[in-house]
Amino acid sequence: MKKSAVKKKAGSTREEFIKVEPNVYLHITDAGQGRPVVLIHGWPLSDEMYEYQYNDLINNKFRVIGITLRGFGQSSKPYGLYDYDVHARDIKKVLDHLEIKKAVLGGFSMGGSIAIRYVSLYKGSHVSKLALFGAAAPIWTQRKDFPYNLPVKAVDALIKLNYKDRPKLLLDFTKIFSATPTSLNKGIGGWLNGICLSASSYATAHCLIALRDTDLRKDLTKINIPTLILHGKKDKICSFDLAEQMKAGIAGSQLIPFENSGHSLFLEETRKFNAELIKFAGK
Repeated sequence: MKKSAVKKKAGSTREEFIKVEPNVYLHITDAGQGRPVVLIHGWPLSDEMYEYQYNDLINNKFRVIGITLRGFGQSSKPYGLYDYDVHARDIKKVLDHLEIKKAVLGGFSMGGSIAIRYVSLYKGSHVSKLALFGAAAPIWTQRKDFPYNLPVKAVDALIKLNYKDRPKLLLDFTKIFSATPTSLNKGIGGWLNGICLSASSYATAHCLIALRDTDLRKDLTKINIPTLILHGKKDKICSFDLAEQMKAGIAGSQLIPFENSGHSLFLEETRKFNAELIKFAGK
């Protein structure tokens, strides 16, 4: 498959792979016309997770740009660092290359954490709004002064399982991904699992390390653009406590609870999710 880095005019065939450093290409979904909405996936998915958001956004006159992070999906899977700074830098290179202006940057789960780091690190370059979906922030694991979500030991166990039986790791996550075991049908569950299996084992583990260790509380205080927080009340992977902490830490942010959703709010309450994102992006 040819990985071209030649710029294309909007409306013509657009790039599917963008080079971010020597021998490292990110897979991009780029479709539609209008205000850009840039979407970052969660661990260990790819930009394919937004399939049921893309069409609604395009039909409502937005340009959608889904970025698959290094190590996942069809993007390159190099050896090296997989911390939030690396991912934020990759996103910056993609947005520089595409000459994006005043985008809405959205991120799910780990992608939400990376979106926060991006806005903090680059002072909102290329973006004018931030949307966080079930974000794994400000910290995914407990601290002495942060008694929320998962204990560090639980994530250590996930990392061990990744190297021993990665399919079981993904299956275990699938069981707690939605509000109840039957909130998502078997077809959707199998589709998600297939996306996750396309990630590299190395990236899967090292992004778990970043999730476990990164504290974004200071980053929250640097966000000064309109921010929307969408979060499932029944989330077992990123508890609703995290959403409340994000709202408290990001000045002027808006929190919309999804009463009937777990972590997969974008699939459990798709109509509401898409409507809230489109409304926010269109303001």
